[in-house]
Amino acid sequence: MKDTLLDGSLEAAVAALRARTVGALELTEAALARIERREPELNAFITVTADDARRRARAIDSGRVPSSLAGAPIALKDLFDVAGIPTTAGSRLMATNVPSADSAIAAAVFTAGAVNVGKTNLHEWAFGVTTDNPHFGPTRNPWAPERIPGGSSGGSAAAVTAGEIFGSIGSDTGGSIRIPASLCGIVGLKPTYGRVSLRGAIPLAWSLDHAGPIARTVRDAALLLQVTAGYDAADPVSVDVPVPDYLAEIDDGVRGLRIGIVTGRFMERLGPADRATADVAAAVQAAVDVLAGEGARLEDTELPRSDELQTTQLFVIGAEAGAFHKDRLTAHRDGYGADVARRIDTGLTRTGTEYALARRTRDELRRAYAMVLNEWDAILLPTTPTTAPLRDGEDAVAAAARLTAYTSPFNLTGLPAISIPCGFDTSGLPIGLQLVARPWAEARLLRIARAYERATRWHERRPS
Repeated sequence: MKDTLLDGSLEAAVAALRARTVGALELTEAALARIERREPELNAFITVTADDARRRARAIDSGRVPSSLAGAPIALKDLFDVAGIPTTAGSRLMATNVPSADSAIAAAVFTAGAVNVGKTNLHEWAFGVTTDNPHFGPTRNPWAPERIPGGSSGGSAAAVTAGEIFGSIGSDTGGSIRIPASLCGIVGLKPTYGRVSLRGAIPLAWSLDHAGPIARTVRDAALLLQVTAGYDAADPVSVDVPVPDYLAEIDDGVRGLRIGIVTGRFMERLGPADRATADVAAAVQAAVDVLAGEGARLEDTELPRSDELQTTQLFVIGAEAGAFHKDRLTAHRDGYGADVARRIDTGLTRTGTEYALARRTRDELRRAYAMVLNEWDAILLPTTPTTAPLRDGEDAVAAAARLTAYTSPFNLTGLPAISIPCGFDTSGLPIGLQLVARPWAEARLLRIARAYERATRWHERRPS
């Protein structure tokens, strides 16, 4: 039963734990055993915190901890602080960085009764999409170990997909939750900018960073968002907006809802080699047909100022990452991977004037995209233009440009976006469907994603 639970949903595990048909320690031991078996191949974890996990599980079993998550094993991306455990951000330079306090994310999931079994691997400093980490080794895609899992939250996605954990909290600055969710065939949600506190998280770019759940189902993502969303006065970018019950209307379906299919310049601005493959395009069109069959009203729509998106994103992320890393890179250049150092070097060439203009353009784009999204319950497009690339021969900087093409605009504009599995290509690799909504409309986004999930079986498929 324990192994069956490991391959199921967080929601099912919580129900079993509450019914006491399985204990938190019993399920934690099963998760730790699977991690021990799978990790030599997957390398999804930087740190496994077995003793700490057992301590938390015993406390849940004894009833000493309120447990809306009931003792379910999860893991945190290794840039969220957990007291007493190193937070490395995927860099050996941070190996001795042991925080004395939990991040807001860690505090939220621990208060809810989750059992943290470790810290997951990521692209170094969260600045890339391959999770081919030069310090801690590459994380491998559970569907095809020779391929990347995506990034930067690649370890989180691989661990969830392989059934090592039931969910994770990742970060997303240009697509780092949604890209690995797409390439690994699971669910990844980037909430509205400011919805989830980033206090106690190592930044990549302060004005673009988001935190959000990675899970196997849409309802699981809603459970994790419910626990972590909310205003934090100690986080300067947190926004005081009421948090709804994300499960209240999640199964209400899409009949009568308006969904825009993104077309036009937004999709055509990429070079032909970087546009959606035939398999991806066909899967997304099939998803359109499914949602129409469920009663949604779907029409084509174009997004404004598409040619300004990539340059603005690059200037903002580069300048802010450069500001954070400048002194450390100067003192310890040999401690950085080549691709990350190259991207930081590029960011350091941006002038204050260029950064100011990019920030102004970003603010205009946020307003323009929010206005467009007011006309729709959601818009729809691929998450990534391709399925998981092979690791060998993949240039990390080029991969970032290609795989973030459809995701990074929604970091720049701060809109909530979710990736859900919508099919497989001819090689048997997962394809992701991306849905985007107006600011603070995560509940509506989850409702649409759940309607599609109920009408299909893609989320039930697991790698052997």
